[in-house]
Amino acid sequence: MNGHQTGSESASLLTALLFAAQQHRRQQSKDGETPYINHPIAVAEVLARVGEVTNVRVLQAAVLHDVLEKTDVSSQQLEEQFGRPVSLLVEEVTDDPDLSKPARERLQIERAPGLSVAAQQIRVADKLCHVEELTPTQPAGWSLRRKQQYLSWAEKVVAGCQGCRPPLEYLFRVVLAERKRMLEAAAS
Repeated sequence: MNGHQTGSESASLLTALLFAAQQHRRQQSKDGETPYINHPIAVAEVLARVGEVTNVRVLQAAVLHDVLEKTDVSSQQLEEQFGRPVSLLVEEVTDDPDLSKPARERLQIERAPGLSVAAQQIRVADKLCHVEELTPTQPAGWSLRRKQQYLSWAEKVVAGCQGCRPPLEYLFRVVLAERKRMLEAAAS
């Protein structure tokens, strides 16, 4: 592919975006103000811009990566709407909501090396976007310690995806180092 999407590829990506926007329409980000849909859009955008990912199925899955976890959408609905490859990719990056938060976090670290390359790319872009959102004041209600623990955990998850998309991994490391310095400065 030469980097230019065909009309039907563009339409299928926009269909996924519209679907995700409808599903996340009443949700807010951790700051309580930003529409949640901004996060999946950012994940797909950074995959395309930094990671130079042009595979429309991967970009669709990036836009849809939280619908199984955070909405009432089922895997079957996702498959009917977007096909098996996209639904399988979304399932691959979806945490089991029935597990405790520590168990979900542990499994993300343990499972990262065994994910498909496309799922690893989505995982790295997701962590990159979440790390970028961390500041000394955001998310509100998170202690400095919790933010530092999040950075440490995200670093371990991304380490398990090593080699999936070097430009994304590099930017993750740059942003991670910036956030660590920012939080260390806020602590002193």
